Amino acid sequence: MGLTKFGIAKRISQEIKNNSYANLGIGIPTLVANYIPKEINVMLQSENGLLGIGPFPKEENVDADLINAGKQTVTMQAGSALFDSAESFAMIRGEHVDLTILGAMEVSENGDIANWKIPGKMVKGMGGAMDLVASAKNIIVAMQHVSKDGKSKLLEKCTLPITGLRCVKKIVTELCVIEVLPDGKGFNLLELAPGITKEQVQAATEGKLRIDSELKEMKL
Repeated sequence: MGLTKFGIAKRISQEIKNNSYANLGIGIPTLVANYIPKEINVMLQSENGLLGIGPFPKEENVDADLINAGKQTVTMQAGSALFDSAESFAMIRGEHVDLTILGAMEVSENGDIANWKIPGKMVKGMGGAMDLVASAKNIIVAMQHVSKDGKSKLLEKCTLPITGLRCVKKIVTELCVIEVLPDGKGFNLLELAPGITKEQVQAATEGKLRIDSELKEMKL
């Protein structure tokens, strides 16, 4: 039902501004690199020390030394740069990244995000998510609207350990595009995935949901 993970990535690619710097998190966000419009000039950054990431390579062009933060092989654009992770986080903490696209386990109606730990399950660490959501000017989340057991992941309040407070600006799921309204006013439904109704989105959203007066079907 709704978009595949590739469809989510394709829709998010439309949010990237010309002449900007964007960080792609692990998971669905890494796919965004494959859908950047040709007329858009963007420098994609990875927290492990890459600036100027291109699309995923074809099999004959794979270079095992070029990997993103998710340990996937990538290509690099002309003029790209490689550096250590300390330099990478100096860029992030110095607020030189305009947009961060990352996944989430939960997002609350006031823009809180939980995406680094599920209690009782082993994790290797929080990665760069806390730095990214505290520093980027714009935060977009790519996620599934509901969990595998059918529970909403767009909540009144997050139940998992928080990564960042009041930071998420927009969410793209398999069902829709939602913006987070300021001052804790909840979610605002902007676009529906093809074949999805607003009633389906309402049923899948635990947090308070407003239907935008200009609600439309998303174009991919």
